[in-house]
Amino acid sequence: MTEDVRRVFRMDNEVLAFRFTATLSDRAGMAPRERLTDPARLKMWLQATGLDATDVSLTDLKDAVELREVIYRIGSAIAAGEQPDSKDVRTLNTVAAAGHAKAALEGDLAGWHLTETTPVGDALGVLATDAIHILGGPDRSRIKNCEGPGCAGLFLDTSRGANRRWCSMNTCGNKVKKARLAGS
Repeated sequence: MTEDVRRVFRMDNEVLAFRFTATLSDRAGMAPRERLTDPARLKMWLQATGLDATDVSLTDLKDAVELREVIYRIGSAIAAGEQPDSKDVRTLNTVAAAGHAKAALEGDLAGWHLTETTPVGDALGVLATDAIHILGGPDRSRIKNCEGPGCAGLFLDTSRGANRRWCSMNTCGNKVKKARLAGS
């Protein structure tokens, strides 16, 4: 029996690197929930995002979790108007530079070709590069942490007034609205 990727992971963030950081959810809650519990889960997440790494080891999982946390710390620092830690920035740049994935158009869809020798490293390179583009791009000032109860997930506020408060209206926004209605 295979698990449904949408039941295991939140896949609703439009920024790939921030979708990756959501593999640890409820960050500000009492008990954060790790969703990358084993190499098979990492493989599942990578496949769901078009980064089809075939073999995933425990070392790959460790490297992925480290990259995820680096992206999260840098994004949260930017959201708070602070300078990211220089060690985290070096790690992000190193992971991006180590990847050898090639973008490819296949039919109507953009995809990635990973090398046979380092597919997970290539996939992590794609994630790091995506993070660099968003964390250092023109919309950097629109990076926010979700204000939803317990969430604190990263998102890019693309609203006209730059006043979005939740990573997703379907999850965190609805929780807040339901709580308000229950309290009225």
